[in-house]
Amino acid sequence: MSARNNLVEIAANGAPAGEPEVWNENVAVYTPLKGHTPEPEPVAVSPSFAENFNVEEYLAEERGKDLLRFSTAGSVDDGKSTLIGRLLYDTQSVYDDQVRSIEGKGTTAPGVLDLALLTDGLRAEREQGITIDVAYRYFSTPRRKFIIADTPGHEQYTRNMATGASTADVAVVLVDARKGVLIQSRRHAYITALLGVRHVIVAVNKMDLVDYSEAVFTQITQDFRDFFYGLDVDGHDDTVLHFVPVSALEGDNVVHASAKTPWYSGQPLLGLLESIPSSQVITEAPFRMHVQRVVRPNLDFRGFAGQIASGTIRVGDELVALPSGKRSRVSRIVTFDGDLAEAFAPLSVTVVLEDEIDISRGDLLAAAASLPHVAPRLNAALVWMNETPLDTTRRYLLKQGSRSVPARVPEVLHAINLTDASASQTESASLHLNGIGAVVVETLQPIAFDSYSEDRHTGSFVLIDPQSNATVAAGMIRGAAAASSGHGAHHVEDVILKPSHALRLEGTRETLDLALDALRQAGLLKEDV
Repeated sequence: MSARNNLVEIAANGAPAGEPEVWNENVAVYTPLKGHTPEPEPVAVSPSFAENFNVEEYLAEERGKDLLRFSTAGSVDDGKSTLIGRLLYDTQSVYDDQVRSIEGKGTTAPGVLDLALLTDGLRAEREQGITIDVAYRYFSTPRRKFIIADTPGHEQYTRNMATGASTADVAVVLVDARKGVLIQSRRHAYITALLGVRHVIVAVNKMDLVDYSEAVFTQITQDFRDFFYGLDVDGHDDTVLHFVPVSALEGDNVVHASAKTPWYSGQPLLGLLESIPSSQVITEAPFRMHVQRVVRPNLDFRGFAGQIASGTIRVGDELVALPSGKRSRVSRIVTFDGDLAEAFAPLSVTVVLEDEIDISRGDLLAAAASLPHVAPRLNAALVWMNETPLDTTRRYLLKQGSRSVPARVPEVLHAINLTDASASQTESASLHLNGIGAVVVETLQPIAFDSYSEDRHTGSFVLIDPQSNATVAAGMIRGAAAASSGHGAHHVEDVILKPSHALRLEGTRETLDLALDALRQAGLLKEDV
């Protein structure tokens, strides 16, 4: 148990049994396991500590800390799990029994802990010495709370890496100092850019194996910069790159600055993680909420339940239900603890509207003052995650939030060649496992969306195989796509719902006629003669 957690344990249960050498009648002393470096300073606890320790104050302090989510990425055996294990161990975030459980195991030299085992929890991972699944770990420092996603480096598990990075504020990309930037390193960096991660820390690991060479570090830094800023990805020019030379095995520049790299004047990895600002606060974005359930316990109540994806909502605000375009105002914001005057992301609430309008599961409630786009054809970046290649003639299920609609991918605009250091675009009729490309997605019904660079929640989707229910791809929406020929009498090139087009109408025929007139006036509808 770490020193910090030990204090809480002492307050709750008193001195642990079976450790007489640690305790005496006047003072309780926490002593870390011997034989492991670095050893934390012993913590003396007076007999009155249990009486004076305020659990509520401690919990309030923890709640007040900023939370940062970060993921690891990089090629296989670059040391991702060892780096996370070092972070946990050196910040005293590991229980003593966890340390004992890995003593004498792993592939390290005798007497040296294999810290990768702290995160590689599956039996297959420990047997093969690799990471397979995404492992999530939590730890905190006096300055910040962290949730780590330790992702696999093997090419066949790239889908798991994308899963771990999809919710990250920061990505830590590891590069082996001996091997430089590899194909899998490029693939992970490209996916990180696609996912809109705005801070990327490039940790050049295993510096101890190249004698802490500044020249090696400088060359890798330049190679990575040239590759990353040459990518054709929306918004990635705003991404900030940070570089740090580390040795996860020895602990150099992970938590504490190392004297072995006098030529490096920057912060160690933990210092960077503590100082990097969190991503844009989602409460500042326009209001968006996918309806997860229509709540109607009796004839007098009809509400729409869901988790607020972004923005803030207040009683009296005007909302638009999409894709129908019908408008109403918020009359109540209901929660289990009672009604609220306002709510913000990521709270789960039930919204009650002033008018009885037709809304069902999957519809999007959006702020009337800042509407998303609505279109049946999308331009998107796609990461293919299935062993069966993309079939442009097959129908899939597109899931965005709580909405699911039949869809297909009729066109692959280009694929990304990651064997090329410049990630060049190549022509391709399909995408294979771990392939990345730009595609056109066509849905049976129009969907409401923002571009992924504007809003992760409404700008992303997954494709599902309707026969196996397997997730086959993850997509990031770039915008609406032009309609292809041969789709009947009307060509809707880019049906973008603007405030002036979102008409509140009664009657199916009237709704259709006026909606078509609005599209004609906006120049969005062409008719064959």
